[in-house]
Amino acid sequence: MPSERRILGVLLAGGLSRRMGGGDKCLRPLAGRPILAHVIDRARPQAAGLVLNANGDPARFAGFGLPVAADVVDGFAGPLAGVLTGLEWARSRTPAFTHVVTFATDTPFLPFDLVDRLIAAAERDGTPLAAAASDGQAHPVFGLWPVSLAADLRRALVEEGMRKVDLWTARYGIALADFATDLIDPFFNTNRPEDLAAAERMARALEHDDTRTRSGV
Repeated sequence: MPSERRILGVLLAGGLSRRMGGGDKCLRPLAGRPILAHVIDRARPQAAGLVLNANGDPARFAGFGLPVAADVVDGFAGPLAGVLTGLEWARSRTPAFTHVVTFATDTPFLPFDLVDRLIAAAERDGTPLAAAASDGQAHPVFGLWPVSLAADLRRALVEEGMRKVDLWTARYGIALADFATDLIDPFFNTNRPEDLAAAERMARALEHDDTRTRSGV
């Protein structure tokens, strides 16, 4: 990543998981480990630090060795609340982070080069914000967010009651980094119980593909 940027990775786990029947989706098992463990493995090499955005008792995440930050605005205000939490957490650190990259924690196959691709997209389009896209669909929760916009986002959330990510990003301009879906969609998310079964099949397919690559087949 460019030396002038110091990136904080924010793992978004503050949702209510209604379609999964409640609880923490990211703690459901996938290929023998919690989904969150897969996300951390892919996100950690891409950032100078990680923080988990989650509400409720943080002790349930103690085994992952990450700081846990609850939403800084009340009322389960959606992904923008998690983004603001990450921006304000990053701004309070020393040395300071310049940007946050957010990762959904129900998406176990996210790209290993997500951060580099987001930065490249923002530089290409001359925008302060960037988001991932695949198969013609944008994924704004996988986004690049300058810490300098923290106060603007707080005003939008608290004073304007804004909740839609697209409405806020439209104010500044957002670049899209498009990712291929040749083997799987890297942004497949485990929203429902049936998605977990599909993710197990995808995990086996990826393991098989990696085995073939390493063996030269």
